[in-house]
Amino acid sequence: MNFLDQIWLIPLFPLFGAALMFFFGKALDPQPASDVAVAAGLAEPHGHGHGHAPAVGVGHVRPLRWLIDFICPGMVLLSFVFSVGAVWQLRQLPVRIHQVIQFTWVAGMPFHMANGHLATFQADWGFLLDPLSAVMILVVTGIGFLIHVYSTGYMAHDNGYYRFFGYLNLFVFFMLMLVLANNYMLLFVGWEGVGLCSYLLIGFYFHKKSAGDAGKKAFIVNRVGDAGFILGMLLMMSVLGTVKFTDVNAILRSGQFPMETAGFGVLSAMAVLMFFGATGKSAQVPLYIWLPDAMEGPTPVSALIHAATMVTAGVYMVARSAALFHLTPHASLVVAVVGAFTAILAASIALVQNDIKRVLAYSTVSQLGYMFLALGVGAYWVAIFHLFTHAFFKALLFLGSGSVIHAVGGEQDMRRMGALKDKIPITHWTMFVASLAIAGIPGFAGFFSKDEILWQAFSSPLGSQLLWAVGITTAGLTAFYMWRLMNLTFYGKSRVAPETAKHIHESPASMTVPLTLLAAGSVLVGWLGTPKLWNLGADFHKFETWLAPVFPAAAEGEHAASTEWGLMALSVGIAIAGIAIARYFYVRKPEIPESLETSFKPLHTLLYNKWYVDEIYDFLFVNGLCKGGGLALGVFDREVVDGGVNGAGWLTRFSSKVSIWWDTWVVDGTVRFTAFFVKLLSYPTCLLQTGRVQSYAFFVVLGVLAAFGYYIVR
Repeated sequence: MNFLDQIWLIPLFPLFGAALMFFFGKALDPQPASDVAVAAGLAEPHGHGHGHAPAVGVGHVRPLRWLIDFICPGMVLLSFVFSVGAVWQLRQLPVRIHQVIQFTWVAGMPFHMANGHLATFQADWGFLLDPLSAVMILVVTGIGFLIHVYSTGYMAHDNGYYRFFGYLNLFVFFMLMLVLANNYMLLFVGWEGVGLCSYLLIGFYFHKKSAGDAGKKAFIVNRVGDAGFILGMLLMMSVLGTVKFTDVNAILRSGQFPMETAGFGVLSAMAVLMFFGATGKSAQVPLYIWLPDAMEGPTPVSALIHAATMVTAGVYMVARSAALFHLTPHASLVVAVVGAFTAILAASIALVQNDIKRVLAYSTVSQLGYMFLALGVGAYWVAIFHLFTHAFFKALLFLGSGSVIHAVGGEQDMRRMGALKDKIPITHWTMFVASLAIAGIPGFAGFFSKDEILWQAFSSPLGSQLLWAVGITTAGLTAFYMWRLMNLTFYGKSRVAPETAKHIHESPASMTVPLTLLAAGSVLVGWLGTPKLWNLGADFHKFETWLAPVFPAAAEGEHAASTEWGLMALSVGIAIAGIAIARYFYVRKPEIPESLETSFKPLHTLLYNKWYVDEIYDFLFVNGLCKGGGLALGVFDREVVDGGVNGAGWLTRFSSKVSIWWDTWVVDGTVRFTAFFVKLLSYPTCLLQTGRVQSYAFFVVLGVLAAFGYYIVR
């Protein structure tokens, strides 16, 4: 079978699954009357109330629900099988790029380019498979399938089961559209689609106000970033005349546009706008605030958003635009600085959070900052490598946290956990592996990608020692807060409520098998990108060589091998120190953190309240722009709009009075005066013209006598 020509089917499978759920899912998973009351807010759900909330219908028999378990994960598995087949066949091509054009989407649209030339814009509904999109579809479908399988166990007692899986399938569809699109416009369709699905999934427990608010927050904040993406795309169309990836890359690599080293030019503006769009989807400063609140959704949603899909979209888009950022070193510096700042900011917040999922949320923000740091210093393949390894261990950490929450009856506060190591051993050991991976311990996946990012930040001509220092400090904080999480959750004394402790149990196989597979990946996948310094052979550098055709060649600084060995040892030493300090603080001497919290109360309060960024945004934008703007608009409406209406009414009334006066005294007065004057002039005549014959005869006789008298007298 020619999988390459069938890549259009890869996103179609989960779309078909979503359609089945939306049209027929309710028949497969009918909701009992008591559960309808819960969904309508007329009754309280029984269960967790946070990330996992089984409702009243736990005991109800739903005999057709197994079809949902078969259809929705099965559609994603089909996509994964087709993805593996397509990637395998792509390997055989001499030039590893394959496009499938379904139809012309936007045809023959005339427009004026920035240089004044009249051009015709065209965009296809087409799919592109190259080494970069190949990595992404394997991550989305592979990790996505494991999350679907896990969800069949985790969501087993929840209402809206068919709706949840319909949203998951739709999410995977849009993400696959995003990474397989052959142009920016079609990528934007998937981009907006995952934004919609994030709103639906984060707000899945719609009877909770906090969940609804979190969904709206994610949707609105992402729209802010999307405005930058749209403007960047329009500028690209105006300057380059196309948004097709292959054409854009060909133009930018042709030498037609020189590298903008002197300052910000049109390409730099384009790159910064595109990056601003990425800060929304991939939760970077200043638009990262939606991601921690996304924890209001079910835990599998957190894993899907944080590991395999939405938050990687911005990283993918910037990597896909590598030819543009290669020509704009100033824009790349912005990317690196924002990434480094986001990494250390989020890591500092994660140090003191007590909600197990919230720690992992800020960890994701921090790790995404690492990826953008790599992109900013021109190490594009390293950013994608870290995206790849991060997908395994972060999905494992979120799903593992869900297993913990499942075991302790919905509790998410780590201060009410402890000593769970032997009670849920599979969950413990898999999360143990993931924590070693994210901490950067040699042999585990996170070590290889994290160490390469730090080395590139230090050695790349676009990097600097300051960026490296921020990166290695973040690495130490990461090791500390992850092992704080492990120690509070699995070690030390039990702080679980007594009524909950007796019910603690390991999760079912539908949840533990995905955990085990992800744990294996968290060890093995890092070996696809071992440091060249190790001289292990070509088989251990496959990731870099696989992605080499997609990205422009990066300039490499000259540094002695001993420097790289030294920095690597320092990185590992800092990670081990972070783990050891966390172990000492939270297992051996748990009174020390309490003492430090008291001694550094202002700092702890600042970190616990997330540097008050949300409060600042509320003051500036919600209360400032929205409420202040609403007040200003109210004044404008009252004083200007209503004032104009009222003024127009007064002017109309005034002009009416003037018109009445003019009509009464001038027009009617003139008519009356004229009539009176005519009447006055006619008065003598009226005395004579009486209409009486006798009078007329009298005046005739009188006149004749007067005439005769005149002649006689004369």
